[in-house]
Amino acid sequence: MNREANLEAVFTAAFAELSQVRETFTPQLRLREVGTLTSVATGIAKVSGLPGVGFEELVQFPGDVFGIAFNIDEDEVGVVLLGEHWQLRAGDEVTRTGRVMDVGVGDGLLGRVIDPLGRPLDGNGPVHTTARLPVERPAVAIMDRSPVNVPLQTGIKVIDALIPIGRGQRELILGDRQTGKTALAIDTILNQRDQNVLCVYCAIGQRASAVAKTVAVLREQGALAYTVVVVTEGNNPPGLTYIAPYAATSIAEHFMEQGRDVLIVYDDLTQHARAYRELSLLLRRPPGREAFPGDIFYIHSRLLERATHLGAALGGGSLTALPITETEAQNMSAYIPTNLISITDGQIYLSPSLFELGVLPAVDIGKSVSRVGGKAQWASFRAAAGDLKLAYAQFEELETFARFGARLDDHTRKTLDHGRRIRACLKQPEFAPVSVPAQILILLALTADLFDAVPLEQMPAAEQAVQAAAANIPAEICTRFANADKLSDEDRKRLLDIARLALTRFQPPAETGKDKTP
Repeated sequence: MNREANLEAVFTAAFAELSQVRETFTPQLRLREVGTLTSVATGIAKVSGLPGVGFEELVQFPGDVFGIAFNIDEDEVGVVLLGEHWQLRAGDEVTRTGRVMDVGVGDGLLGRVIDPLGRPLDGNGPVHTTARLPVERPAVAIMDRSPVNVPLQTGIKVIDALIPIGRGQRELILGDRQTGKTALAIDTILNQRDQNVLCVYCAIGQRASAVAKTVAVLREQGALAYTVVVVTEGNNPPGLTYIAPYAATSIAEHFMEQGRDVLIVYDDLTQHARAYRELSLLLRRPPGREAFPGDIFYIHSRLLERATHLGAALGGGSLTALPITETEAQNMSAYIPTNLISITDGQIYLSPSLFELGVLPAVDIGKSVSRVGGKAQWASFRAAAGDLKLAYAQFEELETFARFGARLDDHTRKTLDHGRRIRACLKQPEFAPVSVPAQILILLALTADLFDAVPLEQMPAAEQAVQAAAANIPAEICTRFANADKLSDEDRKRLLDIARLALTRFQPPAETGKDKTP
């Protein structure tokens, strides 16, 4: 009996509360703009209605498919789809969202593989973010920027010594297919461990197998813990490929605005330009050179302009960009490569002929340049590298003439022998970054001609011996590598003694024990 009474009391209280809510409820009318899907094609849709829609506003289709309003014409709106188009039909309802495309940001993204919409691709559950930022954001004002004065060590000898990169710089990596462009960028990410640099790797329109291999390398080498991977694959809609680098940059900018140093790799912007060309042609925008639209320069310049070194008032963070682009038949003067060369602060050109000769990384010193990094390079590094780039360029020019079989004088022969040893020392295997002390020791030994007496076939072993000997460099000298002071004569002498000792066993019998420096 008591149970029935209790149940009746519960029902009575519930009904009384429902009656009270119903009596106090006041229906509200809200205006909502609804358009109609008139046509749909691969990657784009045409919508009628939506008179108040803004440029680049996000619109929603049935089935949680989103799109970005790209063409705002008088009678219709051209929309770039961010999802698959085959589930959409003419006559479907389209609604405005009232916001632009944005992406979740925060420390929860570190170690994750996501798409440009922030959806996880690694099967590790939902992604936890702390805020959302628009994918398209204005670049930092010039007066809020600081000079690039801190090096970004790549761990790659030929780059750190001859084509240095600073934190906040934009350095283009270009070359033909299969010349090692991605490997160069991945090595740079691997070298940022314990350097207090976060990384964002943006794969744009890549094959799924290539992306999986890259992610596996980052995971095996322990680099995924400080890296965010943003992925679009080749079979994704072109709209998703188009927004990928902008979404990745917003993720990186969030870290930069916290005062942290960030490295972002765009792999590669050739695919990005092709996706934008496809969208533009489908939307009937007038084609220009090579069928690219007239604003193709602008889509890349507004992207790369966001890479910078913030002033102290804004936290002093930096965003270093390494965009990658592909050349065809070594043609650096093609449309997209020349655009990107003019936007960036230097380029690293990878030569297929050097790649075929086994000179890895296949960096062509003559066509590569850094317009900023020399200012950011540490004084000790700059002094150690010395005239290495000039000596290497002279060697390459002489080597071309020496192939004709002309008789060479002793000075020319010595220059060629020295150049071959520079080339041997600058070779480096994949996924094997070299520390700063080891690089400086190798460079000092090169400029002091210590390697010249080593037989060429023993150069790889000799270089490894000098690299291992870097562990014997006194701690007080290592601390001076990272400051603005040049190496003293005493420091240089002690370092050369360490290198000379490491190379003793590689000297020919007749040369052993001789001191080649006065």
